[in-house]
Amino acid sequence: MIQFLLAAPNSGSGKTTLACALLAALKNRGYAPCAFKCGPDYIDPMFHRAVLGVESHNLDLFFSSPEMARGLYASGAAGHGAAVCEGAMGFYDGLGGTSTTASAWQVADTLNLPVLLVVRPKGASLTLAAQIKGLQSFRTPSHLAGILLNDCKPGLYKMLAPMLEAETGLPVAGFLPPVPEAAIGSRHLGLYTAGEVADLQQKIALLAQAAEETIHWEKLLSLCEQPAPAAAQIKQEHKKQCVKIAVARDEAFCFAYAETLEALTAAGAEPVPFSPVRDPALPEGAGGLYLPGGYPELHAQALSENTSMRQSIRGAVAAGLPTVAECGGFLYLGQTLEDAEGGIWPMAGVLPGQGVKVGRLVRFGYATLTARADSLLFRAGEQFPVHEFHHWDSTENGTALTASKANGRQWACGFANEHFYAGFPHLYWAGTPLPERFVAAAESYQNKRGSL
Repeated sequence: MIQFLLAAPNSGSGKTTLACALLAALKNRGYAPCAFKCGPDYIDPMFHRAVLGVESHNLDLFFSSPEMARGLYASGAAGHGAAVCEGAMGFYDGLGGTSTTASAWQVADTLNLPVLLVVRPKGASLTLAAQIKGLQSFRTPSHLAGILLNDCKPGLYKMLAPMLEAETGLPVAGFLPPVPEAAIGSRHLGLYTAGEVADLQQKIALLAQAAEETIHWEKLLSLCEQPAPAAAQIKQEHKKQCVKIAVARDEAFCFAYAETLEALTAAGAEPVPFSPVRDPALPEGAGGLYLPGGYPELHAQALSENTSMRQSIRGAVAAGLPTVAECGGFLYLGQTLEDAEGGIWPMAGVLPGQGVKVGRLVRFGYATLTARADSLLFRAGEQFPVHEFHHWDSTENGTALTASKANGRQWACGFANEHFYAGFPHLYWAGTPLPERFVAAAESYQNKRGSL
C-alpha cells in the first residue's frame, strides 16, 4: 500500500495544493486513495473530499491517544490502495509552538509513516539543503524519506534536485510547477472552502495533469510502499439508529469533523443535514440539534433574514431540545452578529451575547475544558481537549466551564444545562462519552414528545 505524510518546513509551502495534486493523480492511476489531515483543521479536509468524493479524517494527537490515532488511521485506510496524510504548519510545530506534541512529526512517528518534505524554493538554493539537514537531525528518527519541490520551474528543478540529493542524501521525487490557473484564494481562517470555489474540479484536473507530468512516480511509489496498517483497534459497536439529530450543514456551518458525525452515528443517531441559511424550519421529528462551526459572520444577513428558521430554533431550544453549538453555531444562537462589513444582524436570540468582529485571532489554539457542574454533555470535574480558532468574539461567553492552556492561561466559557451546551471551543467527540450522552438525551426527548 502507498502511504506517506506530506510535511513542510513552515506554513505557506503549498502542502494542500500538492496534496490535492497527488491525490487526484493517484486516483487517476487507480489507487483509490484516502486522505487525512494532521491537527484540528477543517478546511483542508474539504479539499481532500472534493478530490476524492469520500471523507477525509483528522488525526490529532492532542485530541486522541496514540492508540486511538492508529485505530482511526487503520479504519480510514482500510480498502484503499493509497493513504495521504497532510501535515500542519511546520514539520515539528506542535502544542503551544514549543513542543512536538500533536505535530506532523509526532503523527508520522506514531503511525511510522514515510514523510515527503514539501519545499518551496523561493529565495534560497544551497541554504535549502542546510535547512533540510537540520530537519533530518532535529529528532530521531525524522521519518524524512524524500523531497518534493513545489511551485518550482523546470529549469530550477534541474539545478536544485541533484544538489539537494547530494547534500542531504534524500531523493527528490519530483516537483509541481507553478499552475496559476489552479490558485485558490484565502481569507481570515485560511483558504476559501472547497464549496466556494466554483471551478474547483477544473483546478484539480490541472493540478493532477501537472503532477502526472512532473512527479517522478516510480521513485515516489518506491519510497512510500509499505504494508497496510493493521486492522483498526477501535472496537465500536454500532447501535441501531434510534433518533434523528439535525446537523447544520451549509456554507455558514461547514466545520464538523467527520469522526464526530461517525461517532454520533455509531451511538445510534441519524444525522440529518439542514441549512439555517435556506430551510424554513428544523427537520421534522429531530430529537437533537447540532450547530457546528463555520462562517456565520460571512452569511449573517442571509441567516438573519431567514426569520422562520431563527424562530424554529429559538422555540425548540426553549422547549428543551437537546442542543450543542460550537464556535460559529454559538455565535448564531446569540442576540446579534456583526458581519465582515460592520453590519449588525439579529440572530436566533437564544443566548444573551452579541457577536462582534475583533480583527485578530481570539484565544487561538489548543486548550483543556473543565466542567464545573453536570450538564447535557459533561460531568462535574471532567476534562476534554478543545481547540479555538476565530476572529469574532461574543460580549457574553458564558461561565459554565473553564478553559486552560498549557502556558497556564485560564478563562471561563460556555453555557450548559441538562439539555444544552454552547461555547466557542470546538470539541472532538470521537473516543469520548459525548456522542452517547447526546444521543441518550435526544432519544429521551423524542420519547417524551411522542408520549404527549
